[in-house]
Amino acid sequence: MSAVNLDQARFNMVEQQVRPWDVLDPKILRTLEQIPREAFVPAAYKNLAYADTAIPLGHNEAMMHPIMEGRLLQALDIQPTDEILEIGTGSGYLTACLAHLGSRVDSIDIYEDLSQQAAACFVEQGIFNVNLSTGDASHDTDFKKSYDVIAITGAMNEVPESYKKALAIGGRMFVITGKDPAMVARLITRTDDNAWAEQILFETSIKSLVNMENNEQFTF
Repeated sequence: MSAVNLDQARFNMVEQQVRPWDVLDPKILRTLEQIPREAFVPAAYKNLAYADTAIPLGHNEAMMHPIMEGRLLQALDIQPTDEILEIGTGSGYLTACLAHLGSRVDSIDIYEDLSQQAAACFVEQGIFNVNLSTGDASHDTDFKKSYDVIAITGAMNEVPESYKKALAIGGRMFVITGKDPAMVARLITRTDDNAWAEQILFETSIKSLVNMENNEQFTF
């Protein structure tokens, strides 16, 4: 697909997929228009970079649909000074969008080869405010810092307390909870030292985080 066709496909993705799904924040739409999704898609699927589909990444993993990426980014209301944690780097595309909107992203993936591929894409795109780690963050995790934003890209049965406590006061977390076919996307906001507010955003279905039942801790 030529550069001109890719530009048109990117425009169509924003206008025909993302915007009609109630993603209306100009900042989010501009981000999706500016970040070249095709740069993060496996070579065999370049022609599907802007399609409304879950693009395979290997390891039985896939990229989120563009509409869900748009809703996630809009719900988190990311500010330029925000410190962000992402669970599930995947292709690195959503990571790039988060990095574009916030100050810095710490991103964890269980698969080292996906992290390495994402790292190469960040260098090619001139993205240097991302810190990548490999590990299993599917269960209680020992976070050494707090975050303004947490984006979890795989479903969880329930949200571990350690994730809620990793939010700064006023911090927001996007997470999908439940089991097929009854999954919901939630926005969790920390309102006080010991208080969190939850908002159900929409019903959906995505793959759960790998080792969701694994009790081993990952220190980050």
